[in-house]
Amino acid sequence: MKLGIMQPYFFPYIGYFQLLNAVDEFVVYDNIEFSKKGWVNRNRILVNGQNVYITLPLRKDSDYLDIVDRHLADVWANERTKLAGRISAAYRKAPHYKEVFPLVEQCLAYNDSNLFRFIFHSIQVVKEYLGIETPLVVSSTIEMDHGLKGAQRVLAICQARGADVYVNPIGGLELYDKERFSQENISLFFLKANEIRYPQFDNEFVPYLSIIDVLMFNSHGRVKDLLKEYAMQ
Repeated sequence: MKLGIMQPYFFPYIGYFQLLNAVDEFVVYDNIEFSKKGWVNRNRILVNGQNVYITLPLRKDSDYLDIVDRHLADVWANERTKLAGRISAAYRKAPHYKEVFPLVEQCLAYNDSNLFRFIFHSIQVVKEYLGIETPLVVSSTIEMDHGLKGAQRVLAICQARGADVYVNPIGGLELYDKERFSQENISLFFLKANEIRYPQFDNEFVPYLSIIDVLMFNSHGRVKDLLKEYAMQ
């Protein structure tokens, strides 16, 4: 059984969904420390040919809380309308705006201030739209020692879920060692997305934007094809 494990990200780039589509089961971390420098509550979209951040505002709280213990700020009730407006203005002339923007609205309108549950819902919505059948598992529901860190934690999750193959994004090359996984009878592979390009109006192409950008400029069928544009190593 092939397993993938990732943090929840706000409308992540297509590589996230390539990994989700490539495995038999996908674990989403909820009980992992939130990082302000990460992509959990932010991403980038295209505005007038430039990449611009979109961000979920968070309540002021300890920097050491897990993702599941963070919450959207009280201003989100108003900010969600503004954010929807920004995304609409940026993409209203995109070829697939009419079918994709309602999907974005559905995610932004989700009525739960818990950061993890809010993002987890949006991942589910996009996953279902793309027809990805891989089941999602929340990390805290797995019976294991949740005090483990790094590779030990990943190995424990793999063993608890009965996985004999673990697939990680290519960025994990410096984090995980194939020999260490092999000692536990688990094969380790790294997924590297192929170069993906598509017309973004008449602008110079800006890569690695949110999945929103990919969906707005590519047909449903084309995006499903792009999910397979990667190499394993």
